Amino acid sequence: MVRQQIFRQLFDEATWTYTYLIADPDSLEGILIDPVDEKAERDLSLIKELGIKLKYTMETHTHADHITGASLISQQTGAKKVVGKRSGAECADVFVDDGDILEFGRYKVKALSTPGHTDGCTSYVVEDKAFTGDALFVRGTGRTDFQQGSAEVLYDSIYNKLFSLPEDTFVYPGHDYKGATVSTIREEKLFNPRVKVGITKQQFAETMKNLKLANPKKIHEAVPANLKCGQKDLTSVQQ
Repeated sequence: MVRQQIFRQLFDEATWTYTYLIADPDSLEGILIDPVDEKAERDLSLIKELGIKLKYTMETHTHADHITGASLISQQTGAKKVVGKRSGAECADVFVDDGDILEFGRYKVKALSTPGHTDGCTSYVVEDKAFTGDALFVRGTGRTDFQQGSAEVLYDSIYNKLFSLPEDTFVYPGHDYKGATVSTIREEKLFNPRVKVGITKQQFAETMKNLKLANPKKIHEAVPANLKCGQKDLTSVQQ
């Protein structure tokens, strides 16, 4: 009997951020997507409890609302830090571009370049799961009004990359602000009010233009720190 994939969806209540742990139950090799600095000890404890040999930490983009826990977790586990090639971060061990594939145990993770929220936004696909970061949310999308944001580019990323995935692919977003945890490509095509099938690029751009959102509270500290894979706060959190 084939053992079931190890999968955990973890949450940071302060920034509404999801972190994902995926591992092969046989080799126990795993990956951690979008770790949060303040939750690093939680994640490390879980990794230790499950006996996971963390192979990669993987960032979907240069976050503006929290500092990544990648450097601390990498330091304590030996995991390699992975970022999108166009992220602007020079701190990573591995830079992935569209279509690149990394392996952990019997699984493969495919990188999809999905810019629009930021230039370096990268979604990751593992079997029937798509980890879409801030490109595609459950019934929403990431914002496009700072950090190289472009509504037109994000629309193309969603329609040409994410909506091209099989419709039963699960969508696991980088954030959710209303309590949703997962969707599917089919659901987002049908029900996402911003980008469902039939919404034009011009309509989407107009919607995004009129959002008028406040900047994330941590943007001025988070972006510079994340360009260094979270190294800024290492000395304060090390034991």
